[in-house]
Order: sequence, then structure tokens, then C-alpha cells
Amino acid sequence: MTEAGSATPPLPRSDRFAILAGLAGVTALSWVYLAVMAMDMKAMAMDDMPMDGMVSVHAWTTLDFLLMFLMWAVMMVGMMVPTAVPMTLIYAAIARKAERQGTPLAPTSAFVSGYIAIWTLFSVGATVAQWGLDQAALLSPMMVSQSPTLGAGLLIAAGLYQLTPFKNACLEHCRGPADFFTQNWRKGMGGAFRLGLVHGAYCLGCCWVLMGLLFFGGVMNLLWIATITFFVLLEKALPFGDRGGKVAGVLMIAFGGAMLVGLA
Repeated sequence: MTEAGSATPPLPRSDRFAILAGLAGVTALSWVYLAVMAMDMKAMAMDDMPMDGMVSVHAWTTLDFLLMFLMWAVMMVGMMVPTAVPMTLIYAAIARKAERQGTPLAPTSAFVSGYIAIWTLFSVGATVAQWGLDQAALLSPMMVSQSPTLGAGLLIAAGLYQLTPFKNACLEHCRGPADFFTQNWRKGMGGAFRLGLVHGAYCLGCCWVLMGLLFFGGVMNLLWIATITFFVLLEKALPFGDRGGKVAGVLMIAFGGAMLVGLA
């Protein structure tokens, strides 16, 4: 595994700018879509809210499911693509070095596509979870938990997961790009896509329980979405991110526990 194992030279400024511009463009488009959808859903919720304030339950159509899936898929792109920037730049640098050595690799887009594919699959599960909660009348029209018990449970579950060895193992892979490429390197278009899949799987292992907190703060609450995104990014990028994640986990457990005590 010569390409990934040897020292990787700095990525040329033009390449770095092109990649960052592309990722920023995809992310920005995702956030614009979410902002427009949030405004539309807020207007619809105000029009459909019964006078007594009770949330009505309606059966989902196939179109409803597809639209919610699209929302989740776009949201995951907007949230998670920024956290994959360090890995993407390193892959691009390796690809550039290999090209100079006469052994060109698959384009960086193949790696990013594999990463996005994992989060698209996750979006299917998130849509099913939303459907279940909605049919149980546990969500408001803006997809916020209507049950304090559910909200407390989501916080405690996320906090406990932050302290598990599995979470820590996945986070170590996300925080160690050189080791990741050394252990998982594959050549060709399929190899690049597989690298993206594997990185996405580790990232999913880090964050999937945290995504449940979207139902706590609001799936269409843009500030809450941005807060979770920022937390994930800091946890991966900062030198003390792993320890900070554990501290945050303890705080989540404490807050969730306080909510349950308040309900007793």
C-alpha cells in the first residue's frame, strides 16, 4: 500500500481550493434547501394546527415518506460533509502524489460519494423512526418531541453512548486519518468508493445516536441542527475532542436525568 503508506506532500493550493469550494457548495445548497423547507413546514403547521393545540395524526403516503427521506438525506449531507473535509483533503493529496508517480487514482469525488452513500442509507432508518414517532403522536408538526419522557430518554441514550468503547473506537478512526488510510487503502474507482463507505461507517458509528437528539431540539430547528454539526466537527478535529465528547456525554445524562426527576 505504497501510496497511502508513504509521506503525503501538501496538496497544491489550487486543488485544495477546488475541493473546499466543491464541498462548501454542496453543503450550502443543502442548508438552503433545509431553510426553505423549514419555512414551508412552519407555515403549514400554523395553518393545520387545531384550535385546541392537539397534534393530529395522519397516515403517511408513499410521497410523504419519499419527501421525508429526501429531507433527511439532504440534512445529512449538510451536517456531515463538513466533518469529512480533513479525510477528503488527505485522500486528494494521496491521489495527486500517485498521479505524479504515474499511477493515477480514482477522483476524490468517488471517495466523497461513498461517504455520502452511508449517510443516505442512514436517512432511510431516520425516516422510518420519524414515521413511528409521528404515528404514535409523539412529534409536533415541526418534528419536536411532544413527550418529556421521550426527550429525556434521547438525552440519556446519547450521553451513555458517548461513554461506550464502541463510540471511542469509531472516533479514534475518524481522528486518525493516516492510520485509517494505511489500514483500509484500496486502488481504483471501487476502492475509492469503498474507502468512503468505510469512513462513513466509522463516522456513523460516532454520531448515529447523536442524530436522535434532532427529535429533542427539533428536526427543522436550523440552530439545533447547526449545534449538533458543530459539536461533531469539534469532537473530530480538536486535540481534546474525545475527552470533550465524554464530558458532554455526562452532561447529557445529568440533564436527561433531571428531566425525569422533574416528571416524577
